[in-house]
Amino acid sequence: MTKKRILSGMRPTGPLHLGNLHGALANWIRMQDEYDCFFFIADWHALTSDYEDTSRIPDYVRHLMVDWLSAGLSPQKSTLFVQSKVVEHAELYLVLSMITPVPWLERNPTYKEQIVQLNNKDLSTFGFLGYPVLQAADIIMYKADGVPVGLDQVPHVEITREIARRFNHLYGEIFPEPQALLTKTSKILGWDRRKMSKSYENAIYLSDDPDKIASKVAKFITDPNRARRSDPGNPDICNVFSFHKMYTPTDQVADIDKQCRSAQIGCVACKRIMARSLADALAPIREKRAYYEQRPELVDEIISAGCTRARHVAAETMKQVRAAIRI
Repeated sequence: MTKKRILSGMRPTGPLHLGNLHGALANWIRMQDEYDCFFFIADWHALTSDYEDTSRIPDYVRHLMVDWLSAGLSPQKSTLFVQSKVVEHAELYLVLSMITPVPWLERNPTYKEQIVQLNNKDLSTFGFLGYPVLQAADIIMYKADGVPVGLDQVPHVEITREIARRFNHLYGEIFPEPQALLTKTSKILGWDRRKMSKSYENAIYLSDDPDKIASKVAKFITDPNRARRSDPGNPDICNVFSFHKMYTPTDQVADIDKQCRSAQIGCVACKRIMARSLADALAPIREKRAYYEQRPELVDEIISAGCTRARHVAAETMKQVRAAIRI
């Protein structure tokens, strides 16, 4: 039986952190054996908010691909490619922009949120308003059956479904309407208890070495009600303990829970244990990263092969689109 196809992408805005791993990448890795997977680096999408300075994008693209490979995405199982290397995305984006009503874009909740959150940038551009159209082109170009997303991203997939439905109504059935594949995600907080984010500078990156991890973990806010070493702690509200549950051996987690509640262990010692556990868990990723960083020509080959396969599929789709619109 032919596998169903899924597609998703990430913008190259810097190195990946634990929030990216637990929020998306870990799910992608698990899906590789079940689906025909297309995963792309969305460098054109990076221009929607970072168009004023594009100097870092090439480095970020390469860093992101190495992060993917190091974490476990396989070029033997998935098509890994760079968006801008498949120019058909731009052509389909243009065609879809001609039929997409502006109110559909203006009601996009992410558009409104980003305008408020990124108030230090001028986002009054056509590209920023119209990025859901480019996103729709990315997805339906490969006739994806599904898009793995968290609950907050479901509206993005719904806009894509509406655009595909409108195209099919106007020109004939070309595109399937992709389904949102809801995936389990873990909410990862940074050391300051805010959402882990590059912009907050509170992230632990997949490329961080053990010393860097220990330095960052030392800054973690623990139980805010535990003022002294002799005070009993409450692991249920401690961000460090949430990392223990993910990365420290289960039997040791139970001991830490008891020792914290009885003040037998202090926050400094608790953080040191967690930092070691986290560094040990990320060791395989660091080892694979070193392997790929020492073989830049291999990374180039993987990107080239993925882009070639993506272009082959995209070219066939655009033949059908051009025939449908008679241009």
